[in-house]
Amino acid sequence: MTQGAEAQSADRARYELAELVETARALASERDIKKLLAVILLKCRQVTGADAGSVYVVEEEGGSQAEYQPEAKRLLHFMLSQNDSVKVDFQEFRLEIDDKSIVGQAVLSKQAINIPDLTKLEATPKTKTLRHNRSFDEKTGYRARSMLTLPMLSAVGDVIGVVQLINKRPEAGRPVGGDGHVDVAPFDHRSEELASAWVAMAGIALENALLYDEIRVMFDGFVEASVTAIESRDPTTSGHSRRVATMSVELAKKVDAVSDGPLAGVHFTPTHLQQLEYAGVLHDFGKVGVRERVLVKAKKLYEEDLRNIKLRFAYVKKALEADHAERKLRVALELGKSDLEARLADIDGDLGRRMDEVDDALAFVARVNEPTVLEQGGFERLVEIARLVYLAPDGQLRPYLEPEEVAALQVRRGSLTEVERVEIERHVVNTRTFLQEIPWGRRFADVVRIAAAHHEYLNGTGYPNRLPGKDIPVESRIMTIADIFDALTASDRPYKKAVPIDRALAIIDSEVKAGKCDAELFRVFVQGQVYKRVI
Repeated sequence: MTQGAEAQSADRARYELAELVETARALASERDIKKLLAVILLKCRQVTGADAGSVYVVEEEGGSQAEYQPEAKRLLHFMLSQNDSVKVDFQEFRLEIDDKSIVGQAVLSKQAINIPDLTKLEATPKTKTLRHNRSFDEKTGYRARSMLTLPMLSAVGDVIGVVQLINKRPEAGRPVGGDGHVDVAPFDHRSEELASAWVAMAGIALENALLYDEIRVMFDGFVEASVTAIESRDPTTSGHSRRVATMSVELAKKVDAVSDGPLAGVHFTPTHLQQLEYAGVLHDFGKVGVRERVLVKAKKLYEEDLRNIKLRFAYVKKALEADHAERKLRVALELGKSDLEARLADIDGDLGRRMDEVDDALAFVARVNEPTVLEQGGFERLVEIARLVYLAPDGQLRPYLEPEEVAALQVRRGSLTEVERVEIERHVVNTRTFLQEIPWGRRFADVVRIAAAHHEYLNGTGYPNRLPGKDIPVESRIMTIADIFDALTASDRPYKKAVPIDRALAIIDSEVKAGKCDAELFRVFVQGQVYKRVI
């Protein structure tokens, strides 16, 4: 070998080694399957001098790019095409794996198929059984001549994809041309070796990407199943978690575009946005640990408690009627006929007044049982009713209202007692506890912290930890605004009516002025009309 040839060979070896290292890095860092396939095909073409090429991925019938299962029917999914000579407007399709196509043969044999000249398939004993689909050639006018088809194998030796290289160029960088006649060369042994090495790396990278995608799909399914479990506890809030996540991500995108002011330095990568979405859809996960009767409590009294009061008041009225009848009988036996009529009228009047008192008391209980602001004088009236007593069947004097019933009815606003409110607020602690059990990995390590702080306020009055503003993640501040807005504007619930958008924004604005919510984030929320993403 001459000195010039040796230098050329050394240069070629250095180039190939550099390409190998670069490709290995590119394959190791890419998780998007289509982008990965594009890198695989481009590098294979560059190192072999192929003018065009395609990539197929083996998948189960139904479209699942899952690990090979012998009992499932497998198909070849044509996913990518590249061509330096003609513009390719390709469409994805699927074909059965059999020995009627070259790519099918490559899958079945797990061997590379190198065809020097496609026009001479039938003339060569080794390739006469192969068939080349010329529909693409006829449609585009591009003629495929030489072809190298290589199966991509997984770590356990299953074929998971196929790379097909078309028309080797004798000179680097020189397109073949639309008609495919310009100096098309066969893929030589060296090209096949290099392509095989690239495809071997690519097979492992593709398997990793497919497994990564499968894990992502499975994890997303787990997240959605968790949301379904949460919302099945309270069907009236169905969709709340997803709407909060949608608005949170949208607001984060708007914030990312802010170029001045306090938010100019706040940016979100795609991973950050995905993390925020997970935190958003799971922010109420802890509600699975809250008693259902508390979670869906629509009135100050539970239905069974109000029913017991109604039965008790009915018993009181029956007792009054019995006492009334006994009094009338006693008077009739004691008095003469001349005085009897007047006394019986007095007894009937007394019964009527006492019956009206019972009815008025029950009507008042029913009225203050609604989750509205307790009316003026309500506390005193409830105490008066609770002081009234009746003779219970066991012979004991009992109050018209039991102490726990009075306590529930004396709730100033809403439907929850202080004990119940604490239980509801513990859903955030439960959320943190549950989410900590999930191995989020480094990419989504902050999901737990973000979700667990969505009820914290900047002025330190939030829950569960009363965090100061500096300790509340910006993602949690974003979620707080989205959560409040959806809670206010969501369709009517048993314990509240839906609030119009303008009124909801005014309420959040008052929370901003009270130092609870982030003013800059709320400004972007309003100006960017983030809420329109869910209405």
